[in-house]
Amino acid sequence: MIPKVKANGAEIPVIGLGTWRSSGGDVVPAVHAALDVGYRHIDTAVMYSNEVEVGEANRTHSVPRSEIFLTTKIWPDDVARGQMQAATEASLKRLGVDQVDLLLIHWPSPDVPLRAQIEALCKTKRSGLTRHIGVSNFPPLYIEEAARVADEPIVANQVEYHPYLDQSALFEVCRKHGIVITAYCPLGRSKLLRDPVVARIAAANGKTPAQVLLRWHVQQPNNIAIPKSSNPERIAENFAIFDFALAPDEMAAISGLARPDGRMVDGVVALDWNGAPPT
Repeated sequence: MIPKVKANGAEIPVIGLGTWRSSGGDVVPAVHAALDVGYRHIDTAVMYSNEVEVGEANRTHSVPRSEIFLTTKIWPDDVARGQMQAATEASLKRLGVDQVDLLLIHWPSPDVPLRAQIEALCKTKRSGLTRHIGVSNFPPLYIEEAARVADEPIVANQVEYHPYLDQSALFEVCRKHGIVITAYCPLGRSKLLRDPVVARIAAANGKTPAQVLLRWHVQQPNNIAIPKSSNPERIAENFAIFDFALAPDEMAAISGLARPDGRMVDGVVALDWNGAPPT
């Protein structure tokens, strides 16, 4: 049984399959390969343009829908009142489901007050379109404000996170509100696979660099990793991380790789990661 992280009533598998930049004929085989080896958490988004294929993959695999934790994300153009409801309903239709397990705001909109975005998100839960709600790419002060105005529990904040990018301030705020971090780009866009510290620890454990990095993620409290791959062998490799553990000094060495220029994702929304949301 894959370990799960508990957050404000949700139980989320600690590793999931990311599907960003997976499209066309790659998606169904990738999701099937993931479900074959034990994944039970699949992540998609409206922006990925692959919800139809993700839905098809889930329906045509023998794993029942009730065992799959399905996440999708609404683009910031559709986070206003009324628009989010319609956008979510369209997502459900593409996915072929009545409800997702987790619905996220993909990026905070600069054009809609944050309170209105969160109110619209909460309404999707009350309407039964999603079991749980969360956000993505929300800086610490945005999380503080979102938690303050939400009248439904926020369970996750999906953000870029890997050893080169220190997210300790964000972890602290999220932990205070019972929110987990879901790490996209958990391997640092593969740059960390070539890091000598990671390579040394991988050799000492008889594991690959990717497995060491993902183990580093899942050994941290309140952290989930969603590595993306469409290669069945890599998908299986990324999941094979539950038969070993990193020692405290190995965890510390990997965490010590953080650097000021560690951020790799240029957001579609210009965010001050230390600033407050606009009013």
